[in-house]
Amino acid sequence: MNACQNLFMLSGIACRLFECLSEEEFETLAADLSALGEMMGTLLAHQCKPQKETVILT
Repeated sequence: MNACQNLFMLSGIACRLFECLSEEEFETLAADLSALGEMMGTLLAHQCKPQKETVILT
């Protein structure tokens, strides 16, 4: 899926949720999804990356 298709899909989901949820439910879901996105970004930023093995010649 390319970036434009992804944005179109997400826009559709947001509009449908807006139609189905109360304003309070929609606001809570938006805050929760924002928090989830931040947590995912933090996990990616702090994940342990494999280190290259250093060979010491003696």
